[in-house]
Amino acid sequence: MFRKKINRAKLLEFFASQPPCTVAMEACGGAHHWARAITRLGHEVKLIAPKYVKPFVKRQKNDVADAEAICEAGCRPTMRFVAVQSETVQASALVFRTRDIQVRQRTQITNAVRGHLAEYGIVVAQGAGHFKKLVAYLEDPTSPLPEEVRSILSLLAQTATRLEEKISLLDKEITRRTRTDEVARRLMTIPGIGPITATAIAAPAPPASAFRRGRDFAAWVGLTPPQKSTGGKQKLGATSKMGARTLRRLLIIGAAAAIHHAVRRGVPPTSWLGRMLARKPRMLVTVALANKTARIVWALLVKGEDYKAPEVAAA
Repeated sequence: MFRKKINRAKLLEFFASQPPCTVAMEACGGAHHWARAITRLGHEVKLIAPKYVKPFVKRQKNDVADAEAICEAGCRPTMRFVAVQSETVQASALVFRTRDIQVRQRTQITNAVRGHLAEYGIVVAQGAGHFKKLVAYLEDPTSPLPEEVRSILSLLAQTATRLEEKISLLDKEITRRTRTDEVARRLMTIPGIGPITATAIAAPAPPASAFRRGRDFAAWVGLTPPQKSTGGKQKLGATSKMGARTLRRLLIIGAAAAIHHAVRRGVPPTSWLGRMLARKPRMLVTVALANKTARIVWALLVKGEDYKAPEVAAA
């Protein structure tokens, strides 16, 4: 009907003067804030992932072409939209994402200290537990390490120690929140899902009702193989790395821990896990179990039930 450029300060004033309508927006950093504000004015807001808007851009990229592409994408009957998050959900996701940032920083620092000390012939195994050996070597005044190197690397080691303390505090905060969150408590009944993974599922993930079945949720996470099928011939590739990268990583780590504990206790040969381990590589079984866990998560969220372990058939 019209094309008009509006600055940020006058955006809400413009929508307040319009009759109720559908507002399509790209799901960017501030999209959820604007969606909540525009919804309060009586409009229906639809958020679209940028990768779904891109195919509708005609040749040149500018603000007008992007707005036209968003409008075109929002009118498609099969378009997938992003659920608008509340402030509470965003706050819960913030705790998890802050912890994830600090874990990455800790990993970068510990790898840097390990790499620099390797240049002086000091090599230890990888892992947070072995990093303490490097710290002890830096604090040992009798070690042959040059003093200039010792002072700088000690600074990095102290930073890693402070990050470890902050991560511990965030772990306690996440655990405290899961105790009061009924959805997170039900998710933690699934083997391989702890407080951190439950928080990642309960907060940033879309509602389970947005997916028709468990496979759709697993595909959103990125645990299903991509298809390159044509002419009625089905061709499946390796497990896709698209989707929710952080959630996929947590589910795979949880699946690996569940397999480790199951192997230590003894896996029944007639169970699904026992049959898979007998004929498939362990890493492939780990990803398959993460895929299965994602489908179980969807079922629990949709039905509102606790996890029930399947019965193992008699040999």
